[in-house]
Amino acid sequence: MDVRHPADPVRFRTMSSGQLKETFLIDDLFRAGEVSLVYSHIDRAIVGSVVPLDQPLRLQASRKEMAADYFAQRREIGIINIGAAGKVVVDGTEYDMNKQDGLYIGRGSREISFSSSDPSDPAKFYFVSYPAHKEFPTTHAKIADALPAKLGSLKDSNQRTIFKYIHPNGIKSSQLVMGLTQLEEGSVWNTMPAHTHERRSEIYMYFDLEDDSVVFHFMGEPEETKHIVIRNGQAVISPSWSIHSGAGSRNYAFIWSMGGENQDFDDMDWVSMEKLG
Repeated sequence: MDVRHPADPVRFRTMSSGQLKETFLIDDLFRAGEVSLVYSHIDRAIVGSVVPLDQPLRLQASRKEMAADYFAQRREIGIINIGAAGKVVVDGTEYDMNKQDGLYIGRGSREISFSSSDPSDPAKFYFVSYPAHKEFPTTHAKIADALPAKLGSLKDSNQRTIFKYIHPNGIKSSQLVMGLTQLEEGSVWNTMPAHTHERRSEIYMYFDLEDDSVVFHFMGEPEETKHIVIRNGQAVISPSWSIHSGAGSRNYAFIWSMGGENQDFDDMDWVSMEKLG
């Protein structure tokens, strides 16, 4: 398991592009036939992916980083499939997962495995896990059942649809909030005007980018921003003091997930355009 230690705003100001990537960028997800895990000391989030081929893959705990007998012993997990059809089995119960279907796995779930319906066109499971103080039931969410919200405009290059999966008015969780955003063709900006979350961290995973497309992900204190170039299937960790906003060379989609003091989706500290630097 790859372990990431946080950087504070003072260190951030002097970090090179390479140091930014080493600290915040997760660029080794979706390896065929493998489980990939990154442990962040920012809110103790674990970010991972599973790409099963001809054999199911199990999600297991790392004794060194987690000191747990099984992965969800003290954790909850949010999963979204960005690949072809697959299946997740939780303690013997099977959940069919088509593209962009979601699944919440509650604390205390012991046996978790992943499989693809067609190994030549595998599922690509992305997940985020946070510590949980309470048990909530494992719940399946089809993309058709997610709560959509239309936001933005073509005039502002940010016309998009937000699908909420795990949130107080949807799938219940201990602290995890999770969903995905799809930008319309001709729109490239997400989350602009920008904001911070003083009370929680957030993780973006960008997908559905063309091979020759990138997203310039902006982060840092509003007055001291830097960017990381993001490619398809890569994620970036955003600490509470940092903005998190991106502009792509074409439209794209991204999965957002949050954990921290509360689950209020609208709890944002907005940053005026004049303050950005």
